[in-house]
Amino acid sequence: MPTAVPPSSSSSPSSLSSPTEPVPGAADLLPGVVRVEREIAAPKSTAVADRGRPRRRAAFRPDIEGLRGLAVLSVLAFHAAVPGLTGGYIGVDIFFVISGFLITGMLTGRPLGLRDFAARRARRILPAAATVLVATAAAGGALLDPLRGTDLARDLIAAAGQFANWRFVGQQTDYLAAERDPSPLQHFWSLGVENQFYLLWGVLLLGLARYLHGRRRTLAITLATAAIGVVSLVLCLRWTQTSAPLAYFSTGSRLWEFAAGAGAALLGGVLAARAERRPVRWSLRLLGWLGLAAVLAPLFLYDRTTPFPGAAALLPVLGTTAVLLAGHHPPGGADAGGLLAARPLRAAGRLSYAWYLWHWPVLTIAQARYGALPWTALVALTAAAALPAWLTLRLVEQPLRYGSSPAPRRGLAVGASALVIPLIAALTLGGGTVRALGGTADTPAVAPAGAVDGPGLLAPGARVLTLTPSLARAREDFPPGKGCEIPLNADSSPRCLFGAEDSPDRIVLLGDSHAGQWISAALAMAEQRHWALEVLVKPGCPLATLTVRNNVLGRTFEECDRWRENTLTRLTSGPKPRLVLMAGLNRYGSPEERTEGWTRTLDRLTALGAPLAYLGDTPMPGKDIPTCLAASDGRSDACFFPRDTAFEPDPLLDGGLAARYGVRTLDLGPLLCPGAGPSCPAVLEGVVLYRDTGHITDTLARVLAPRLDKGLLGVAGGAAAPGSPATPGSPAAGQP
Repeated sequence: MPTAVPPSSSSSPSSLSSPTEPVPGAADLLPGVVRVEREIAAPKSTAVADRGRPRRRAAFRPDIEGLRGLAVLSVLAFHAAVPGLTGGYIGVDIFFVISGFLITGMLTGRPLGLRDFAARRARRILPAAATVLVATAAAGGALLDPLRGTDLARDLIAAAGQFANWRFVGQQTDYLAAERDPSPLQHFWSLGVENQFYLLWGVLLLGLARYLHGRRRTLAITLATAAIGVVSLVLCLRWTQTSAPLAYFSTGSRLWEFAAGAGAALLGGVLAARAERRPVRWSLRLLGWLGLAAVLAPLFLYDRTTPFPGAAALLPVLGTTAVLLAGHHPPGGADAGGLLAARPLRAAGRLSYAWYLWHWPVLTIAQARYGALPWTALVALTAAAALPAWLTLRLVEQPLRYGSSPAPRRGLAVGASALVIPLIAALTLGGGTVRALGGTADTPAVAPAGAVDGPGLLAPGARVLTLTPSLARAREDFPPGKGCEIPLNADSSPRCLFGAEDSPDRIVLLGDSHAGQWISAALAMAEQRHWALEVLVKPGCPLATLTVRNNVLGRTFEECDRWRENTLTRLTSGPKPRLVLMAGLNRYGSPEERTEGWTRTLDRLTALGAPLAYLGDTPMPGKDIPTCLAASDGRSDACFFPRDTAFEPDPLLDGGLAARYGVRTLDLGPLLCPGAGPSCPAVLEGVVLYRDTGHITDTLARVLAPRLDKGLLGVAGGAAAPGSPATPGSPAAGQP
């Protein structure tokens, strides 16, 4: 829709005027919103003075508006799970390039103070974002359960403060917190990246403009752009291999995309001066078509398994850069810009910022409320989000941008208000959820006494009057020694000892995060005997010798194979363990692959000559249990999950491997999913069993400690005499 735009200057007739229209974007598993600005149509005869030299206004480029429309539509289709558009997440990269192109053209094209620049950015970015943040807070408070509301309140603070990308870096690299539903504000990560880029670029370019002039300034800007781009690209390539969340969300790994657009802006003046020559004109047209093909191809060729951004981001970034450069030739003829300038694409481009801000909260809140929806319903919701987007554009963006004083102080005041109001909404929402949950995550959980054996979870006479741990605490009810669960890119465990650390006698807890969830129970076993507990765990890494793919890294989990080898070798040095306690997720590979993998691992472990014990995997709910309980007002009979998906065939419990290798086993499945009905409970005798979609609460681990002691060491509550560990090959515990 046409808008009134104030005039601006530019560095050359072919360069762009001040950016004004924001654009969103998204990437791989998580969405993103990127705003850039729209160049302004103005009569070419108009000119302003820049240090005494006249500069002509740039002509409006409809191809860029259409390119924004193409990118945002592909991103929306990706989030709506439209079949075929599996690589629509590359839209965020397209918008980063456009943003670097337009902002660099503006900053190098006219005199501008830092306060003026900041005020313009605040007017353009923050009012619409604040509107969506406040609306999302209101909708979240009304429609989401209190736990999701608590998370949303924290996300609101990060999004309003423009550091949402770093919050999500921390969350996604924290394995213990990774199994949660996406935030309704997760798309604000890219807005944070872009605003951090604006801060860096504004200070850099305006600083150089203050102290350097003419060719010296141009050379300095070119060298700075190249240096920042190269360093950022190296970080991007490296982090994509070692820390995908850091590569995906961080500013450092994305700056090279802005730098590519900045380079196109710096080169644009040279091309514009030669565009009248026929060879140059035809070359630019060919470049435009090749660039558009490079932008379109990933939409269909990439998918969720593509390591991203990394080297895969080069194709859409270079393609977008080529399209921007190709626009520096006179109009006419069959060119890619003409295709991009189609009215439907331009209409989507004009609405892109507000539409993207609105669509993701609509999709996530709807699915949190009603469960997974088919792609057709997601498309309908995405289309419906265009209405509040249009209203935001007409009633918020345009009036605040064009209907008030252009003085920098007024723009900064608008920006400050747009920051403070969402913060107030976040505090209000957070306070309401704390009252609804009846406490905070800092409230410690007291574990009731657990039964030593038998069908009951708790010891005779033990009672739980309220849910334990509380719903406010359940998600944070982690085992001690969080640092023992090493990062995904690490291939060796640190020295991680508990209990009597100087004792030569130790229990070794070995496996992945489903082994790490037993730290408290294993520590209780060790402390009774004045032994040490050594924890050797790696998240997502099976102890069975088989190679797996890690979805967070987006590739084969090579670090897992190295960690397993290093750990098995490490166990051969030092005193022989009194007990090697194995546990882990029983879902890696096929049943046949698990059997072969465990056979290879057990061949290595039995050579140690130490007693071996195995804990069968706990039931897998497959849904966020604390969130489900919060949504059902904490009813203990709620949130049952299917028995037939809770268990997988276990080579040690069901396949005879335990008897062959003399491994003592304990299967807690019949205790945690009692009876023979079709469902398993999420709460037993008042104890909340799971802290997320598949890990047990630390409270449950402490409740089960006496049962593990008797089942694995053969002692009920007493200390075994030194030198008398459990005998390998003793009968499997079977029923607890």
